[in-house]
Amino acid sequence: MFVANLAVHAAHTLHHVSTMAVWLFQEENVGWDPISLWKKMGPTARGVVIILFIMSGWSIGVMIDRWMAFSAARKQSRAFAPAVAGALRDGKIDEAIKVAERNKKSHLAKVVTAGLMEFRAHQESGEIPGETIEASKRALERTEAIVHAELKRGLGGLATIGSTAPFVGLFGTVMGILNAFRGISEQKATGLGAVAGGIAEALVTTAIGLFVAIPAVMMFNYLTGRVEAFDVEMDNSSSELIDYFLKRRGMRRS
Repeated sequence: MFVANLAVHAAHTLHHVSTMAVWLFQEENVGWDPISLWKKMGPTARGVVIILFIMSGWSIGVMIDRWMAFSAARKQSRAFAPAVAGALRDGKIDEAIKVAERNKKSHLAKVVTAGLMEFRAHQESGEIPGETIEASKRALERTEAIVHAELKRGLGGLATIGSTAPFVGLFGTVMGILNAFRGISEQKATGLGAVAGGIAEALVTTAIGLFVAIPAVMMFNYLTGRVEAFDVEMDNSSSELIDYFLKRRGMRRS
């Protein structure tokens, strides 16, 4: 008798499990590959995904552009610094300017060229007054500001993408949840098939938002650090060049 009751209970349990499985996966088979997820998305979620991919493409473009620019600046500056130092040590300002013009991608060359050209423009007077040193200093400061702005080009957009992409993804998440509840309401069912579209929207937009934002923030911080290092190098080069001009004035007076 006990065995018979146990068999009956087992049959009932199996029936309930199968009923639950049918309830969960009613109406359609849920696919989780990218194409199936895309098909289950509504127009709003698709628009969010497209916007996030545009933001991702923009950030990748900025990363590549700044990486190439910074690498070229670093490479040419390493070749420029000893060459211009040797020319200035020998008093060959024209040669130093030519060396700087051959390294136009170097941030140091751009700054040093401005100072040297301003210095040379007043050199024919036979004496180097203090006004000339001040004029050269102002030329260096102006060029530093211009080069700094060039180095930071695109980083503002990268910061904007890094800070807004998660919220764009969150908007898609909210819309996905709303669509999931709408699916339950329209189909009068609570199975996984009824809410699959909303779940797909919520998961995909959130994941893509984070995928776009995290690299953008990391690269923004890294590139900003590189710009700060370049600023220090330009400040040091400007100070050394002003010291060189002061020494030249002292030599002429003596």
